[in-house]
Amino acid sequence: MVEPLIIAGRRFESRLIVGTGKYASHAVMQAAHVASGTEMVTVAVRRVDLSATGSASLLSWIDTSRIFLLPNTAGCYTADEAVRTARLAREAGLSNWIKLEVIGDERTLFPDTEALIDATRRLVKDGFVVLPYTNDDPIACRKLEEAGAAAVMPLGAPIGSGLGLQNPNNLSIIKEQARVPVIVDAGVGTASDAAVAMELGADAVLMNTAIAGATDPVMMAAAMKLAVEAGLLAYLAGRIARKRYASASSPAEGLITATGSR
Repeated sequence: MVEPLIIAGRRFESRLIVGTGKYASHAVMQAAHVASGTEMVTVAVRRVDLSATGSASLLSWIDTSRIFLLPNTAGCYTADEAVRTARLAREAGLSNWIKLEVIGDERTLFPDTEALIDATRRLVKDGFVVLPYTNDDPIACRKLEEAGAAAVMPLGAPIGSGLGLQNPNNLSIIKEQARVPVIVDAGVGTASDAAVAMELGADAVLMNTAIAGATDPVMMAAAMKLAVEAGLLAYLAGRIARKRYASASSPAEGLITATGSR
């Protein structure tokens, strides 16, 4: 039996987390969410008009009866900016959960880990459930966990790159050391990338561009759902050891020869 994903005491049956940006329309986004089976979606606080109403509001296209909203601090470049944005999301009634992003470089969009750890400490102290997006660095992930993060979210590759997992060994080390859920975030390009992340032991995968930017986002969302499920089952089943040489599927021992002997 596959256990649910538990983050800060909250239960999720789906281990696929998706975003809300870059879709051709809100209707396509909504259909992709349904196809993905996701139970948690991220919303960029600074890129959503919280005053919009009706169909003009992004939030009206998200079925919050079954999908949990995870606000994020996308676009923030300092700890102070990220903390203010998280507090704005809470004050607006979105959530006291926050996907924490503090970007350190405009071109690569790699996280500023020093500022990220600082912001995590401050937000945890302020009563937030913090899920920080960070580099695939085992030391940074350990420090974020020590700072009170409810999960760690190491990148698989740069945001929106679609390059797939660039450093699977580091991700394996992060999972081995972590006492909180590990969610691979960013860099997934197609279903096989999501499956590999789960086969490495990731507790969940978060993606946006890989679905929203696909030729058929709804079909890709369905593919990602299956990939995450398959990758998790493969991890739990335990893969065979890699061997240098062939190993016959039917061992010769005990075979009956042409003469009838064994």
